[in-house]
Amino acid sequence: MDTSRNQPINERRKFFLSIARAAGLAVLGGLTWSAYVSEVKATSLILRPPGALDENDFLATCIKCGMCVEACPFDTLKLAKPGDNKPLGTPFFEPRKVPCYMCTDIPCVPVCPTDALNIKSVQNENGKLDISKAKMGVAVIDDSSCIAFWGIQCDACYRACPLLGEAISIEYSKNERTGKHAFLKPVVHTDVCTGCGLCEKACVTQKAAIFVLPRNVALGVAGDHYVQGWNKEDEKRVQNATSSTTKTKLSKDSAVDSLNSSKDMEDLLK
Repeated sequence: MDTSRNQPINERRKFFLSIARAAGLAVLGGLTWSAYVSEVKATSLILRPPGALDENDFLATCIKCGMCVEACPFDTLKLAKPGDNKPLGTPFFEPRKVPCYMCTDIPCVPVCPTDALNIKSVQNENGKLDISKAKMGVAVIDDSSCIAFWGIQCDACYRACPLLGEAISIEYSKNERTGKHAFLKPVVHTDVCTGCGLCEKACVTQKAAIFVLPRNVALGVAGDHYVQGWNKEDEKRVQNATSSTTKTKLSKDSAVDSLNSSKDMEDLLK
């Protein structure tokens, strides 16, 4: 049987199949890449292990080996997987599920092969490991849902804190509504809080009224133009500061007319 006539048809069929495969691979690659990019971008609220470098430096240094995760005795640390909305393969923890239990030997840090978890940042002045030096995050209280701010006695977060009386203290104030009861309100001291999340885990409300956020998210920055004049160390920040004066044109219109005038607003923005 002569099959020479079918050869052009077979060649065309192979050609179109190869195009279809290439198109399919391109689409799959695009979807994979877009998913990866979205995972990388969603990092603003991620909590890292003790000693972690600043997020950008951490991502550039971490090789996603998982050794810190294996070293954690409480299964606190997890490696980000697709769908976690975190950089894939990087270690993180969620305090409401499993907090950091503040191991005194901090086993997750020394095993890091790239110093993405910087051991020096969790050492005291004598060079010994000190978990109280960790800055994983900082606890924030939502006083609208914290029942202690309602007048219901609760000190669950205070009692759960491993730095008892230091990272969280209880503030007493009179309950003016009843006139005969007191508020016992928890107060977080951000300079001491390590962000371990034991308080978040212990919170009795359905959704934790105290929760840990990354420090760069939870804490503001006053700026160099505000100085604690009573603090000699703080004054050192502005020893070489320079100043500049900004001048704007004053409007001759009344205050109400100025607010309603787009021209005056444009002058102010110049």
